[in-house]
Amino acid sequence: MGKKAHFFYFNFRRGPGTVSRELLASLESIEKEKGIRKEVLLDAIRQALLSACRKTYPGSEDIEVQIDPGTYDIHLLRQGKEIYDTEFGRIAAQTAKQIIVQKIREAEREAIYNDFHNKIGDIITGTVHRIEKKALMVDLGKTEGILPQREQSPMDEYRQGDIIRSLVLEIKRTARGPEIILSRAHGGLIKRLFELEVPEIHDGIVQIKGVAREAGSRTKIAVFSTNDKIDCVGSCVGVRGQRVKNIVRELGNEKIDIVRYSEDLQTYLKNAMMPAELVEIKLNRKDQSAEILVQDDQLSLAIGKKGQNVRLASKLLGWRLDVRSMSQKIPLKDLDGVGEKTEALLKEAGVQSVKDLLKASPEDLSKIPGIGIKTAEKIIASAHRAIIHKGTDKGASKNASA
Repeated sequence: MGKKAHFFYFNFRRGPGTVSRELLASLESIEKEKGIRKEVLLDAIRQALLSACRKTYPGSEDIEVQIDPGTYDIHLLRQGKEIYDTEFGRIAAQTAKQIIVQKIREAEREAIYNDFHNKIGDIITGTVHRIEKKALMVDLGKTEGILPQREQSPMDEYRQGDIIRSLVLEIKRTARGPEIILSRAHGGLIKRLFELEVPEIHDGIVQIKGVAREAGSRTKIAVFSTNDKIDCVGSCVGVRGQRVKNIVRELGNEKIDIVRYSEDLQTYLKNAMMPAELVEIKLNRKDQSAEILVQDDQLSLAIGKKGQNVRLASKLLGWRLDVRSMSQKIPLKDLDGVGEKTEALLKEAGVQSVKDLLKASPEDLSKIPGIGIKTAEKIIASAHRAIIHKGTDKGASKNASA
Protein backbone atom coordinates (compact mmCIF):
# COMPACT_ATOMS: atom_id res chain seq x y z
CA MET A 1 0.00 0.00 0.00
CA GLY A 2 3.03 2.21 -0.18
CA LYS A 3 3.02 3.45 3.46
CA LYS A 4 4.63 1.64 6.36
CA ALA A 5 1.76 2.63 8.65
CA HIS A 6 -0.58 0.58 6.48
CA PHE A 7 1.50 -2.66 6.67
CA PHE A 8 0.29 -5.39 8.98
CA TYR A 9 0.60 -9.10 9.73
CA PHE A 10 -1.23 -11.73 11.74
CA ASN A 11 0.20 -13.03 15.00
CA PHE A 12 -0.88 -16.57 15.88
CA ARG A 13 0.81 -16.81 19.30
CA ARG A 14 -2.58 -16.27 20.97
CA GLY A 15 -4.40 -18.43 18.46
CA PRO A 16 -5.09 -18.53 14.74
CA GLY A 17 -6.53 -15.31 13.33
CA THR A 18 -5.27 -12.95 16.02
CA VAL A 19 -4.79 -9.47 14.62
CA SER A 20 -1.54 -7.81 15.60
CA ARG A 21 -1.16 -4.41 17.18
CA GLU A 22 0.37 -3.26 13.92
CA LEU A 23 -2.96 -3.88 12.15
CA LEU A 24 -4.72 -1.83 14.81
CA ALA A 25 -2.21 0.97 14.27
CA SER A 26 -2.80 0.66 10.55
CA LEU A 27 -6.56 0.96 10.98
CA GLU A 28 -6.17 4.00 13.21
CA SER A 29 -3.84 5.60 10.68
CA ILE A 30 -6.34 4.99 7.88
CA GLU A 31 -9.14 6.40 10.01
CA LYS A 32 -7.14 9.57 10.58
CA GLU A 33 -5.79 10.04 7.06
CA LYS A 34 -8.70 8.79 4.95
CA GLY A 35 -11.62 9.38 7.28
CA ILE A 36 -12.70 5.71 7.25
CA ARG A 37 -13.83 4.57 10.69
CA LYS A 38 -12.21 1.41 12.10
CA GLU A 39 -15.63 -0.10 12.68
CA VAL A 40 -16.48 0.24 8.99
CA LEU A 41 -13.24 -1.43 7.97
CA LEU A 42 -13.59 -4.26 10.48
CA ASP A 43 -17.19 -4.94 9.49
CA ALA A 44 -16.15 -5.06 5.82
CA ILE A 45 -13.31 -7.45 6.72
CA ARG A 46 -15.70 -9.66 8.69
CA GLN A 47 -18.23 -9.84 5.86
CA ALA A 48 -15.52 -10.60 3.29
CA LEU A 49 -14.00 -13.30 5.53
CA LEU A 50 -17.39 -14.90 6.00
CA SER A 51 -17.88 -15.02 2.25
CA ALA A 52 -14.34 -16.37 1.71
CA CYS A 53 -14.79 -19.10 4.34
CA ARG A 54 -18.04 -20.31 2.86
CA LYS A 55 -16.31 -20.63 -0.49
CA THR A 56 -13.27 -22.40 1.02
CA TYR A 57 -14.99 -24.82 3.40
CA PRO A 58 -17.73 -27.06 1.95
CA GLY A 59 -20.96 -27.14 3.94
CA SER A 60 -19.93 -24.13 6.00
CA GLU A 61 -23.29 -22.32 6.06
CA ASP A 62 -23.20 -22.49 9.87
CA ILE A 63 -19.74 -20.88 10.13
CA GLU A 64 -19.53 -17.47 11.80
CA VAL A 65 -16.71 -14.92 11.81
CA GLN A 66 -16.34 -12.65 14.81
CA ILE A 67 -13.91 -9.81 15.51
CA ASP A 68 -13.36 -8.95 19.14
CA PRO A 69 -14.04 -5.19 19.52
CA GLY A 70 -11.52 -4.94 22.34
CA THR A 71 -8.56 -7.01 21.13
CA TYR A 72 -9.42 -7.05 17.39
CA ASP A 73 -8.83 -10.83 17.44
CA ILE A 74 -10.55 -12.63 14.56
CA HIS A 75 -12.33 -15.88 15.47
CA LEU A 76 -13.83 -18.57 13.27
CA LEU A 77 -16.81 -20.25 14.94
CA ARG A 78 -18.99 -23.22 14.13
CA GLN A 79 -22.04 -23.77 16.28
CA GLY A 80 -20.52 -21.45 18.87
CA LYS A 81 -17.20 -23.31 19.07
CA GLU A 82 -13.95 -21.78 17.79
CA ILE A 83 -12.23 -23.52 14.90
CA TYR A 84 -8.43 -23.42 14.68
CA ASP A 85 -7.19 -23.62 11.10
CA THR A 86 -3.89 -22.27 9.81
CA GLU A 87 -5.46 -21.99 6.35
CA PHE A 88 -8.00 -19.58 7.83
CA GLY A 89 -5.13 -17.40 9.05
CA ARG A 90 -3.76 -17.14 5.52
CA ILE A 91 -7.22 -16.36 4.14
CA ALA A 92 -7.81 -13.77 6.86
CA ALA A 93 -4.55 -11.97 6.20
CA GLN A 94 -5.06 -11.84 2.44
CA THR A 95 -8.72 -10.83 2.72
CA ALA A 96 -8.04 -8.08 5.26
CA LYS A 97 -5.31 -6.67 3.05
CA GLN A 98 -7.61 -6.63 0.00
CA ILE A 99 -10.48 -5.04 1.92
CA ILE A 100 -8.31 -2.26 3.32
CA VAL A 101 -6.87 -1.47 -0.11
CA GLN A 102 -10.38 -1.50 -1.56
CA LYS A 103 -11.80 0.74 1.16
CA ILE A 104 -8.95 3.20 0.81
CA ARG A 105 -9.57 3.37 -2.93
CA GLU A 106 -13.30 3.86 -2.37
CA ALA A 107 -12.65 6.57 0.21
CA GLU A 108 -10.29 8.40 -2.15
CA ARG A 109 -12.83 8.20 -4.97
CA GLU A 110 -15.60 9.46 -2.68
CA ALA A 111 -13.41 12.34 -1.52
CA ILE A 112 -12.67 13.29 -5.13
CA TYR A 113 -16.36 13.04 -6.02
CA ASN A 114 -17.42 15.26 -3.12
CA ASP A 115 -14.64 17.75 -3.78
CA PHE A 116 -15.50 18.24 -7.46
CA HIS A 117 -19.24 17.95 -6.92
CA ASN A 118 -18.93 21.12 -4.84
CA LYS A 119 -17.07 22.76 -7.74
CA ILE A 120 -19.77 22.21 -10.38
CA GLY A 121 -20.30 25.55 -12.09
CA ASP A 122 -16.85 26.82 -11.09
CA ILE A 123 -13.78 27.41 -13.24
CA ILE A 124 -10.84 25.09 -12.66
CA THR A 125 -7.29 25.21 -14.02
CA GLY A 126 -5.50 22.12 -15.27
CA THR A 127 -2.94 20.86 -17.75
CA VAL A 128 -3.70 19.06 -21.00
CA HIS A 129 -2.39 15.57 -20.29
CA ARG A 130 -3.28 13.84 -23.54
CA ILE A 131 -5.73 13.93 -26.45
CA GLU A 132 -8.04 10.97 -27.13
CA LYS A 133 -10.41 11.01 -30.10
CA LYS A 134 -10.41 14.83 -30.08
CA ALA A 135 -11.33 14.87 -26.38
CA LEU A 136 -8.83 16.55 -24.06
CA MET A 137 -7.78 14.67 -20.93
CA VAL A 138 -6.94 17.33 -18.35
CA ASP A 139 -4.70 16.76 -15.33
CA LEU A 140 -6.45 18.36 -12.33
CA GLY A 141 -3.93 17.27 -9.70
CA LYS A 142 -5.83 14.70 -7.63
CA THR A 143 -7.53 13.26 -10.67
CA GLU A 144 -8.18 13.74 -14.37
CA GLY A 145 -11.02 15.54 -16.13
CA ILE A 146 -12.33 15.15 -19.66
CA LEU A 147 -13.15 17.97 -22.07
CA PRO A 148 -15.28 16.29 -24.78
CA GLN A 149 -15.21 17.64 -28.30
CA ARG A 150 -18.83 18.83 -27.96
CA GLU A 151 -17.80 21.03 -25.01
CA GLN A 152 -14.84 22.63 -26.79
CA SER A 153 -14.96 26.06 -28.37
CA PRO A 154 -14.13 26.19 -32.10
CA MET A 155 -11.68 28.99 -31.25
CA ASP A 156 -9.63 26.82 -28.87
CA GLU A 157 -6.41 25.08 -29.90
CA TYR A 158 -4.65 23.18 -27.14
CA ARG A 159 -1.68 20.86 -27.16
CA GLN A 160 -0.29 18.44 -24.62
CA GLY A 161 1.22 20.36 -21.69
CA ASP A 162 -0.86 23.53 -22.23
CA ILE A 163 -2.53 25.19 -19.24
CA ILE A 164 -6.31 25.23 -19.66
CA ARG A 165 -9.16 26.88 -17.75
CA SER A 166 -12.57 25.26 -18.03
CA LEU A 167 -15.93 24.99 -16.33
CA VAL A 168 -16.72 21.97 -14.16
CA LEU A 169 -19.92 20.95 -15.96
CA GLU A 170 -20.86 17.70 -14.21
CA ILE A 171 -19.43 14.72 -12.36
CA LYS A 172 -20.52 11.12 -12.84
CA ARG A 173 -19.96 8.03 -10.72
CA THR A 174 -18.46 5.18 -12.75
CA ALA A 175 -16.92 1.80 -12.01
CA ARG A 176 -13.49 3.35 -12.63
CA GLY A 177 -14.16 6.22 -10.26
CA PRO A 178 -15.58 9.75 -10.66
CA GLU A 179 -15.70 11.09 -14.23
CA ILE A 180 -15.36 14.87 -14.31
CA ILE A 181 -16.84 16.54 -17.40
CA LEU A 182 -15.37 19.93 -18.29
CA SER A 183 -16.62 22.58 -20.70
CA ARG A 184 -15.26 25.53 -22.64
CA ALA A 185 -18.49 25.99 -24.63
CA HIS A 186 -21.12 26.34 -21.90
CA GLY A 187 -22.66 29.72 -21.15
CA GLY A 188 -21.79 29.19 -17.49
CA LEU A 189 -18.12 29.73 -18.38
CA ILE A 190 -18.95 33.29 -19.51
CA LYS A 191 -20.86 33.96 -16.32
CA ARG A 192 -18.02 32.76 -14.08
CA LEU A 193 -15.39 34.70 -16.06
CA PHE A 194 -17.36 37.92 -15.54
CA GLU A 195 -17.78 37.12 -11.84
CA LEU A 196 -14.01 36.69 -11.53
CA GLU A 197 -13.13 39.72 -13.64
CA VAL A 198 -15.73 42.26 -12.43
CA PRO A 199 -15.61 43.05 -8.68
CA GLU A 200 -19.09 44.62 -8.81
CA ILE A 201 -20.54 41.27 -9.93
CA HIS A 202 -18.60 39.37 -7.28
CA ASP A 203 -19.94 41.78 -4.65
CA GLY A 204 -23.52 41.47 -5.89
CA ILE A 205 -23.87 45.11 -6.94
CA VAL A 206 -24.14 44.08 -10.59
CA GLN A 207 -26.19 40.99 -11.37
CA ILE A 208 -26.06 38.70 -14.39
CA LYS A 209 -29.62 38.15 -15.59
CA GLY A 210 -28.97 35.85 -18.52
CA VAL A 211 -26.41 34.48 -20.97
CA ALA A 212 -26.97 33.37 -24.56
CA ARG A 213 -23.92 31.92 -26.27
CA GLU A 214 -22.78 30.39 -29.52
CA ALA A 215 -19.31 29.24 -28.49
CA GLY A 216 -16.43 30.59 -30.51
CA SER A 217 -18.55 33.16 -32.29
CA ARG A 218 -20.72 35.45 -30.17
CA THR A 219 -22.28 35.85 -26.72
CA LYS A 220 -24.94 38.15 -25.32
CA ILE A 221 -24.88 38.67 -21.55
CA ALA A 222 -27.60 40.66 -19.76
CA VAL A 223 -26.59 42.61 -16.65
CA PHE A 224 -28.39 44.77 -14.11
CA SER A 225 -27.21 47.15 -11.38
CA THR A 226 -28.80 47.18 -7.93
CA ASN A 227 -27.22 50.58 -7.31
CA ASP A 228 -28.34 53.53 -9.45
CA LYS A 229 -24.89 55.09 -9.07
CA ILE A 230 -23.16 52.06 -10.61
CA ASP A 231 -23.39 51.57 -14.37
CA CYS A 232 -23.72 47.83 -14.99
CA VAL A 233 -22.46 47.93 -18.58
CA GLY A 234 -19.56 50.25 -17.74
CA SER A 235 -18.53 48.00 -14.84
CA CYS A 236 -18.38 44.97 -17.14
CA VAL A 237 -16.51 46.82 -19.86
CA GLY A 238 -13.95 48.32 -17.50
CA VAL A 239 -11.55 51.22 -18.00
CA ARG A 240 -10.65 51.34 -21.69
CA GLY A 241 -12.51 48.07 -22.07
CA GLN A 242 -9.84 46.14 -20.18
CA ARG A 243 -12.17 43.85 -18.23
CA VAL A 244 -14.14 42.60 -21.19
CA LYS A 245 -10.95 42.42 -23.27
CA ASN A 246 -9.46 39.99 -20.74
CA ILE A 247 -12.51 37.75 -21.10
CA VAL A 248 -12.53 38.01 -24.89
CA ARG A 249 -8.85 37.04 -24.92
CA GLU A 250 -9.56 34.00 -22.71
CA LEU A 251 -12.25 32.94 -25.19
CA GLY A 252 -10.06 33.27 -28.28
CA ASN A 253 -11.56 36.61 -29.41
CA GLU A 254 -15.18 35.53 -29.18
CA LYS A 255 -17.43 38.59 -29.58
CA ILE A 256 -19.35 39.63 -26.45
CA ASP A 257 -22.40 41.93 -26.39
CA ILE A 258 -23.11 43.34 -22.92
CA VAL A 259 -26.86 43.95 -22.73
CA ARG A 260 -28.48 46.26 -20.21
CA TYR A 261 -31.31 44.31 -18.54
CA SER A 262 -34.68 45.99 -17.92
CA GLU A 263 -37.89 44.89 -16.21
CA ASP A 264 -39.70 46.57 -19.10
CA LEU A 265 -39.82 43.89 -21.78
CA GLN A 266 -39.84 46.26 -24.75
CA THR A 267 -36.79 48.11 -23.43
CA TYR A 268 -35.01 44.82 -22.71
CA LEU A 269 -35.81 43.59 -26.21
CA LYS A 270 -34.45 46.76 -27.78
CA ASN A 271 -31.24 46.39 -25.78
CA ALA A 272 -30.92 42.71 -26.69
CA MET A 273 -31.30 43.47 -30.41
CA MET A 274 -28.53 46.07 -30.43
CA PRO A 275 -26.69 47.31 -32.43
CA ALA A 276 -29.84 47.37 -34.60
CA GLU A 277 -32.38 50.15 -34.03
CA LEU A 278 -35.99 48.99 -33.79
CA VAL A 279 -38.93 50.99 -35.11
CA GLU A 280 -41.85 49.01 -33.72
CA ILE A 281 -42.39 46.06 -31.37
CA LYS A 282 -45.61 44.07 -31.03
CA LEU A 283 -45.61 41.72 -28.05
CA ASN A 284 -47.78 38.64 -27.74
CA ARG A 285 -47.40 37.70 -24.08
CA LYS A 286 -49.69 34.70 -24.39
CA ASP A 287 -47.34 32.72 -26.61
CA GLN A 288 -44.23 34.75 -25.72
CA SER A 289 -43.56 36.03 -29.21
CA ALA A 290 -42.79 39.44 -30.64
CA GLU A 291 -43.02 41.01 -34.08
CA ILE A 292 -40.24 43.52 -34.70
CA LEU A 293 -40.12 46.16 -37.43
CA VAL A 294 -36.91 47.89 -38.50
CA GLN A 295 -35.94 50.29 -41.23
CA ASP A 296 -34.87 48.58 -44.42
CA ASP A 297 -31.22 49.51 -43.93
CA GLN A 298 -31.28 48.01 -40.41
CA LEU A 299 -32.69 44.60 -41.37
CA SER A 300 -29.38 42.83 -42.01
CA LEU A 301 -27.95 44.30 -38.80
CA ALA A 302 -30.98 43.20 -36.78
CA ILE A 303 -30.90 39.68 -38.17
CA GLY A 304 -27.10 39.38 -38.00
CA LYS A 305 -24.77 37.06 -39.85
CA LYS A 306 -26.63 33.80 -40.53
CA GLY A 307 -29.41 35.04 -38.21
CA GLN A 308 -27.13 35.09 -35.18
CA ASN A 309 -28.12 38.45 -33.67
CA VAL A 310 -31.85 37.74 -33.53
CA ARG A 311 -31.23 34.12 -32.55
CA LEU A 312 -29.13 35.08 -29.52
CA ALA A 313 -31.60 37.80 -28.53
CA SER A 314 -34.36 35.20 -28.70
CA LYS A 315 -32.39 32.83 -26.45
CA LEU A 316 -31.61 35.63 -24.00
CA LEU A 317 -35.26 36.63 -23.60
CA GLY A 318 -36.77 33.18 -24.05
CA TRP A 319 -39.17 34.64 -26.64
CA ARG A 320 -39.81 33.87 -30.31
CA LEU A 321 -38.85 36.91 -32.39
CA ASP A 322 -40.03 37.76 -35.90
CA VAL A 323 -38.00 40.54 -37.53
CA ARG A 324 -39.24 42.39 -40.62
CA SER A 325 -38.33 45.56 -42.47
CA MET A 326 -40.77 48.47 -42.89
CA SER A 327 -41.18 47.68 -46.60
CA GLN A 328 -42.49 44.27 -45.61
CA LYS A 329 -45.28 45.69 -43.47
CA ILE A 330 -48.42 45.15 -45.53
CA PRO A 331 -51.66 46.59 -44.08
CA LEU A 332 -54.63 44.20 -44.30
CA LYS A 333 -56.71 46.88 -46.01
CA ASP A 334 -54.25 46.87 -48.96
CA LEU A 335 -55.27 43.32 -49.87
CA ASP A 336 -57.89 42.62 -52.52
CA GLY A 337 -61.22 41.84 -50.93
CA VAL A 338 -60.42 43.56 -47.64
CA GLY A 339 -62.29 46.76 -46.92
CA GLU A 340 -62.63 48.56 -43.61
CA LYS A 341 -65.50 46.32 -42.50
CA THR A 342 -63.68 43.09 -43.45
CA GLU A 343 -60.50 44.32 -41.82
CA ALA A 344 -62.40 44.93 -38.61
CA LEU A 345 -63.93 41.44 -38.77
CA LEU A 346 -60.52 39.85 -39.33
CA LYS A 347 -58.86 41.70 -36.46
CA GLU A 348 -61.75 40.94 -34.15
CA ALA A 349 -61.20 37.24 -34.96
CA GLY A 350 -57.50 37.52 -34.13
CA VAL A 351 -56.12 37.95 -37.66
CA GLN A 352 -53.80 40.90 -37.21
CA SER A 353 -51.39 40.61 -40.14
CA VAL A 354 -50.69 39.09 -43.54
CA LYS A 355 -48.62 36.50 -41.70
CA ASP A 356 -51.74 35.36 -39.84
CA LEU A 357 -53.57 35.04 -43.15
CA LEU A 358 -50.85 32.82 -44.59
CA LYS A 359 -51.40 30.40 -41.71
CA ALA A 360 -55.14 30.19 -42.34
CA SER A 361 -57.15 28.21 -44.89
CA PRO A 362 -60.22 29.53 -46.77
CA GLU A 363 -62.33 27.26 -44.58
CA ASP A 364 -60.86 28.87 -41.44
CA LEU A 365 -61.63 32.39 -42.63
CA SER A 366 -65.13 31.48 -43.80
CA LYS A 367 -66.00 30.57 -40.21
CA ILE A 368 -65.71 34.28 -39.34
CA PRO A 369 -69.20 35.80 -39.43
CA GLY A 370 -69.55 38.06 -42.46
CA ILE A 371 -66.84 36.40 -44.57
CA GLY A 372 -67.90 33.84 -47.16
CA ILE A 373 -65.78 31.10 -48.69
CA LYS A 374 -65.20 32.98 -51.97
CA THR A 375 -64.13 36.13 -50.12
CA ALA A 376 -61.85 34.04 -47.94
CA GLU A 377 -60.19 32.46 -50.99
CA LYS A 378 -59.74 35.90 -52.57
CA ILE A 379 -58.16 37.36 -49.41
CA ILE A 380 -55.70 34.50 -48.95
CA ALA A 381 -54.69 34.56 -52.63
CA SER A 382 -54.11 38.31 -52.35
CA ALA A 383 -51.99 37.79 -49.23
CA HIS A 384 -49.77 35.32 -51.08
CA ARG A 385 -49.34 37.71 -54.02
CA ALA A 386 -48.44 40.56 -51.68
CA ILE A 387 -45.78 38.50 -49.94
CA ILE A 388 -44.26 37.41 -53.24
CA HIS A 389 -44.26 41.01 -54.44
CA LYS A 390 -42.39 42.16 -51.35
CA GLY A 391 -39.80 39.43 -51.80
CA THR A 392 -40.17 37.89 -48.38
CA ASP A 393 -39.81 34.46 -49.89
CA LYS A 394 -36.16 35.42 -50.56
CA GLY A 395 -35.35 35.80 -46.90
CA ALA A 396 -36.20 39.46 -46.34
CA SER A 397 -37.37 38.62 -42.84
CA LYS A 398 -36.12 36.47 -40.03
CA ASN A 399 -37.85 34.43 -37.38
CA ALA A 400 -35.99 33.16 -34.36
CA SER A 401 -37.21 30.92 -31.58
CA ALA A 402 -35.64 30.58 -28.16
